[in-house]
Amino acid sequence: MNDTEENAIVYSFGIGEDISFDLAAIEAFRCRIHGFDPTPRCRTWIEQQSLSENFIFHPVGLAGEEGEIEFFAPENDAHVSYSAQPAPKSNVALKIVAPVKRLDDLIAENGSGPPQILKMDIEGFEYDVIEDILRGEFRPRQWLVEFHHRMYGIPTERTINAVSRIREAGYKLFYVSPGGHEYGFVYMPEGAHENQ
Repeated sequence: MNDTEENAIVYSFGIGEDISFDLAAIEAFRCRIHGFDPTPRCRTWIEQQSLSENFIFHPVGLAGEEGEIEFFAPENDAHVSYSAQPAPKSNVALKIVAPVKRLDDLIAENGSGPPQILKMDIEGFEYDVIEDILRGEFRPRQWLVEFHHRMYGIPTERTINAVSRIREAGYKLFYVSPGGHEYGFVYMPEGAHENQ
């Protein structure tokens, strides 16, 4: 993670059955991780783990508005990620309804203070969440997003537009994965020094 402070607060959304990022952040920077995932499979898996006291789990999802929404089961039973849209060959009857909240509300409820790092792997919900965050005043120092274009029927243009919106809000793009789905942004509003 670029420019990470010791003891940084991290909000990590969409953890599934993989908290390797979170554990690495705790080990390297003593970060305090708030992990969020409302799906039953994740909750069951988390209950079986021996977790650091720096990892706090919340069984709720992130969305652009508060409420309960449908999550569709993955096409392959070996996969764990429920999504905003059904995969083309999935059984649309295999879905759950789970609680979701807006980022501002989660920050207020948790009493943790705003996160310096926001990590989102939320299977198609990211586009509405990005718009919701950009309508507000909160800006995480680092924003790590996995985009899901070319999945679940999501066109690439939605990611192009979302990346443009984030950059217009004062973020510098510092990382794109080889596959073109994972993006890293650092907040550099006009006038800020590039090496901060």
